[in-house]
Amino acid sequence: MSEPATLTTVTPAGAARAIAIARLPEQGMIMLRADLGAAATKKAVKAAVGTAMPALRRIEAAGARAAAWMSPDEVLLLLPRAEVDAALAAIAKAMGTAHHLAADVSDARAVFALSDGPVRAVLAKLCPVDLSPDRLPPGEVRRTRLAQIACAFWFDAAGAATLVTFRSVAQYAHDLLELSADPAAVPPFPR
Repeated sequence: MSEPATLTTVTPAGAARAIAIARLPEQGMIMLRADLGAAATKKAVKAAVGTAMPALRRIEAAGARAAAWMSPDEVLLLLPRAEVDAALAAIAKAMGTAHHLAADVSDARAVFALSDGPVRAVLAKLCPVDLSPDRLPPGEVRRTRLAQIACAFWFDAAGAATLVTFRSVAQYAHDLLELSADPAAVPPFPR
């Protein structure tokens, strides 16, 4: 198993990038699978991260905590790493005997922050998704592929993106993003 990364923004000596790429350290993540429409599940999300249940393909954020819709029966909860155990306990209490699965997936995922430039253009070269702002507005979560690996990402109102992928392929994801962010290879794209 690969080791958790520290914050990195490594660029080859003398190389430039069209965007800033940073791997974020120590992100706590809980996968919660349950009936997303059930009152107990909504209560569990609120207890764990302090947000409402996200709508279809949306993310609800409250400071350093968020709930991202992943599928009809799954949300990804993001929170400070030190709070994962307490959040799991809060989920168990809120869910009671309702059927659910809550798992700490912090060690299995890597998170990247992409900002300061044509982020959509960089991702458009790697993902089979229409990334125009009218088709993928801020706050909408997209699960797709980054070249040959699974990922999920969303944009904020400033045009920055958060990208989540498996930690086992984090270096590959970073390298893909670096290559795609070569300023000579970034085509014009609406922000």
